[in-house]
Amino acid sequence: MTTPALATPEAAASSSSSTRAFTPPAKYILSKAHLAAFQRSPSHAAITDFIDGLNASIVGRKLSDAGETNERTLALMGILDAVLDIAKATPPVDNKLSRFGNPAFKTFYDRVGEASADLHATIPGLPAEAVPEIEVYFKEAWGNKQRVDYGSGMEFNFLCWLYCLVKLGVVGEADYPFLVLGVFWRYILVMRYLQSTYWLEPAGSHGVWGLDDYQFLPFLWGAGQLKSHKHLRPKAIHDPEILEAFGPEYMYLSCISFINSIKTASLRWHSPMLDDISAVKTWDKVNEGMRKMYAAEVLGKLPVMQHALFGSLLPFPTPEEDPELKRALEEEGEPEVDAHGHVHEKGWTMDCCGIPVPSAFGAAAEAAGGGGVAAAAAPPVPFTQRSGIKPIPFD
Repeated sequence: MTTPALATPEAAASSSSSTRAFTPPAKYILSKAHLAAFQRSPSHAAITDFIDGLNASIVGRKLSDAGETNERTLALMGILDAVLDIAKATPPVDNKLSRFGNPAFKTFYDRVGEASADLHATIPGLPAEAVPEIEVYFKEAWGNKQRVDYGSGMEFNFLCWLYCLVKLGVVGEADYPFLVLGVFWRYILVMRYLQSTYWLEPAGSHGVWGLDDYQFLPFLWGAGQLKSHKHLRPKAIHDPEILEAFGPEYMYLSCISFINSIKTASLRWHSPMLDDISAVKTWDKVNEGMRKMYAAEVLGKLPVMQHALFGSLLPFPTPEEDPELKRALEEEGEPEVDAHGHVHEKGWTMDCCGIPVPSAFGAAAEAAGGGGVAAAAAPPVPFTQRSGIKPIPFD
C-alpha cells in the first residue's frame, strides 16, 4: 500500500503550492481504450491504494471510535453540516403526482455550488489556488442536477475529493480512521437526507450494480470494520435485534437497516445480492469480495467511469505516456456517443441515463399514504431488474 504524495499536513506546509499548476478536472474516458488506460494508470493504483489504506485503518473500530479530530477534520465535518443546512433550507416542491426526483434538488445543487468556494476557504492548510480543482469533485458528489439522480459515480467523486485533500497534505494517514468513520459516514447520512427529501433516482437503471440502489463504499468499509469482530457474522444481517443493537456502530449493519426501512418484503426480494453475501462465513471474505467487486463493477465499468473526472491531482495518462492507449485510439477511431453524450460498451443494451427509475422513497411514501401516484397505476419499482452484472465470488 502506498500513501499519496504530500500525505501529511507537515508536507503540505513545506511544499510550495505556487509551483503546481492546478487544472479543473474533466472527463477523459470516452471508450474502452480509455478505460483500459485508466486501469493501467498510476491514478488507478493510487485510488485503489487509498481505498485499501482507509479500509485497513478502520478494522475493529466502531463508528464511536472514529479517532482523534483536529482543526482540519472538524472543518470537513462543518462543511458537510453546511450542506445539510442548505438542504433543510431548500424544501421539496409539491410533486405528489410523481415518484421520481423532486425538482427542488436542482435549486439545492446550485446553492451548494454557490457556497462551495466559501466552504473550502474554511479548511486550514488548503491552498486557495487548489480550490477550483478539488471543488469540482465536491460539487459532483451530491448527485446529477439534470437527471436528479445519484449513484456510485457520485460517491466516487466524494472519494476523489478526500483523496485530493490527502494528496495536498491537508489531512494525512493518521486521519484515515476519522476520514471513514467521521467524514465519510457524515456524508452518507447527509446523502440519506437528500435521497429521502428529494427522492433521488438511482443513477442509471442498475443502482449500484445490484448491491444497493445508491451506495457501495459503506458496504466495503463496513465489512472492513467487522473483519475482526469475535461474534458477529455476515448472517447476522437477518436478525432484527442485532441490527437494532449494533447498527449505530457498524456501517454495514446500518445500511442493511436503512434498506429494510424503505423497502417492503424481504431482503431476498429487494436486495438479492446482499442476501447471497450473508451466506459467506467471514467478514474477511466479504471485505475482500467487496474490494474485487468495486474494482470490477465501478472502477472497471465504462457506464460508470465515463463520468469520472481527472485533473492535475488525479491525472489521466496521455497517449504519449501510454503507447497502448495511442495505438488503440488509432485502431478504434472516435467512439460513438449517444444523444445524452455517453458512450456504451459493445453489447450494452440499456441506456445509462435515459430510463428513469422511481425512487424507493417515493414508493415508500406512497405505501404509507404520503402521496404519489395511485398504487394501481404505479409501475413496479425495478429494484432487482439489473443487467450486465457478473457475480463476484465471495467464498
